[in-house]
Amino acid sequence: MQSYSRNNIILRVNDLKTYFFTRRGVVKAVDGVSFELRQGECLCLVGESGCGKSVTALSILRLFDSPPGRIVGGTVVYNSTDLASCPDQELRKVRGKEIALILQEAQSALNPVLTIGDQIIEQMKIHLPLSTDEARFKAINLLREMGIPSAEDVLNYYPHQLSGGMKQRVLVTMSLCCDPKILIADEPTTAVDVTIKAQVLDMFHQLKTKRQMSLIFITHDLAVVAEIGDRAVVMYGGRDVETAPVSEIISAPAHPYTAGLLECLPDLSREMSRLNSIPGMPPDPSKMPPGCTFHPRCPKMIDICRTQEPPLAEISKEHKVRCHLYA
Repeated sequence: MQSYSRNNIILRVNDLKTYFFTRRGVVKAVDGVSFELRQGECLCLVGESGCGKSVTALSILRLFDSPPGRIVGGTVVYNSTDLASCPDQELRKVRGKEIALILQEAQSALNPVLTIGDQIIEQMKIHLPLSTDEARFKAINLLREMGIPSAEDVLNYYPHQLSGGMKQRVLVTMSLCCDPKILIADEPTTAVDVTIKAQVLDMFHQLKTKRQMSLIFITHDLAVVAEIGDRAVVMYGGRDVETAPVSEIISAPAHPYTAGLLECLPDLSREMSRLNSIPGMPPDPSKMPPGCTFHPRCPKMIDICRTQEPPLAEISKEHKVRCHLYA
C-alpha cells in the first residue's frame, strides 16, 4: 500500500450534482459527490448498480446525453480548470488526451464497422502531431505492450474477430494512445470470465506501476477493490457515503451499507449455506427517500435517519462517513 500526500492532488470533485430532466420527473443520478484523486493512486468507486458510479465518471468529462442530463451543481477541477463548466472547446482538449475513459462492455464501445487500427489511429491524429505512419507505429507498440500477439495483424481486424479479453485490451490501448494523466475504467471486469478478469486486473496493476498513472476504477465488487485499490469511495443513492483507504474499508467499515457489502462476499474460512444479502432494493433516483437514502434498508436506523440527511463525519484524517451514528 502506497502513501499519498494531499499536496499531489491531480483531480478534485466537489459536491457534484448531475440530474436528468425527464417527463417522469427529475432523476438525481449524482447528488452531491465529493472526492480527490492523487497522483499515481488507484481510487475505486464502489457500490451496487444504480448508485451513480458510471454517471459520476461520465460527468467528469461531460459525456452524458444533454439534454436530458445536466450538471446542476459542484465542480470538477483539473489543472485549475473546472471541467463541469468550462467551454466545450476547452473540454475537448482534455477528453482522451489528458483524461481517458474506458467504457463498460468492450463489444458495445468499439465501432463494429471500423478496423481496430482505424479507431486507434484516428484518436491519435486528433490530439497528437503525428502522421498516419507514426500513429500506426505507436499503435502497434501499444498493442504489444498490452500483451496482444500479432499486433500488426490485429490493426486490420474488426471488433467481432477478437475475443472478449482482446477487445478489453484494445480499449485500454485506445485510452493510452495519447498518454493521459488520468485513466477512468468503468467496470472493465464486468461480463468476462474469471481468467480474463485476472488478466485485466494484472494489466491495470502494470499500468499503475510502470506508467505511474492515476486511476479511477469503478466496480461493484469489493474483492476487486481489495486487490487493486489504494483508496475507495463507497457510493449509494448518488452520494458518497464513505471514503477511506482500502485497508480501512475492508477491516473497519464505518457505514452500515459498506458493512453490508462486505457481508455479501463469500467467506471460504467458514461453512455457509447461502450468501448474505442486503434486504430491499436501491432507491429510485427520481423518488429518493427523505433523510438518509439508505435508511429503508439499514439495520442500524434511528429516528433521525428518516428525516435528516446525515452530515459528513470525520473518523480519522483519511476516513470520512455520512452517517448519523458518527455525527
